[in-house]
Amino acid sequence: MKTALSIAGTDPSGGAGIQADLKTMTMNGVFAMSAITALVAQNTTGVKEIVEMTPEFLGKQIDAVYEDIPPDAVKIGMVASGGLIETIAERLRFYHAKNIVVDPVMVATSGDRLISESAVATLKSCLLPLAAVITPNIPEAEILSGMEIHKRDDIEAAARHIGNAYGCAVLLKGGHDINDANDFFYGRGQEQWFYGKRIDNPNTHGTGCTLSSAIAANLAKGFDLPVSIKRSKDYLSGALGAMLDLGKGRGPMMHNFDLKWKFAEECKL
Repeated sequence: MKTALSIAGTDPSGGAGIQADLKTMTMNGVFAMSAITALVAQNTTGVKEIVEMTPEFLGKQIDAVYEDIPPDAVKIGMVASGGLIETIAERLRFYHAKNIVVDPVMVATSGDRLISESAVATLKSCLLPLAAVITPNIPEAEILSGMEIHKRDDIEAAARHIGNAYGCAVLLKGGHDINDANDFFYGRGQEQWFYGKRIDNPNTHGTGCTLSSAIAANLAKGFDLPVSIKRSKDYLSGALGAMLDLGKGRGPMMHNFDLKWKFAEECKL
């Protein structure tokens, strides 16, 4: 069985972070593992508090995985400080990690900032060059590119700038009312728009985590990057389209929308 590792923060409400990553990877057919960067007290309404792991302990978590069950792909999500980013980059280089997907999480769906200003520079210099693909949304792409993004041409220009600057492929997610559910891919000599149907669902907690984890799972299974992106967008559309409605804020998606085994059945009494 193919394997994938998520390196990210937690979400006790289950909609984003490590919890969403493990669900997504499992539903996309790989054995999911995790290394936790931070314990995050959050739910659908916002982030209450963040307690970071030490770089040393994060490194030991990554070692524990690679020394026993080396992953076929790695997804990196929320990493709030430069020391943690440096540790991740050093350990992944040491283990010659492959199929690295970086979701440069900077702001939660609720609007809460999740990374320090100083850590952004470390992210750019240490982690992005290791990535097979990064998956910024529009606000994150503006930070990474130093450009303002207002229209379709801006999305394309920013993706090219980021990809050329850091030597990685870029999937710049449209959204934010600029290009709805359409995402632009740049890298490996390719440019391509991935078109998606906009789903009228306000419950979008964890969409970025889910998409990047699905891409990592599909890369682990041997699909190339464009096919992995297409399959992952289809999975995300299914999770959103199931119209799960939980929580008092922007709720989670139904990651297990396609779970049809007998073990998923509810009691009919």
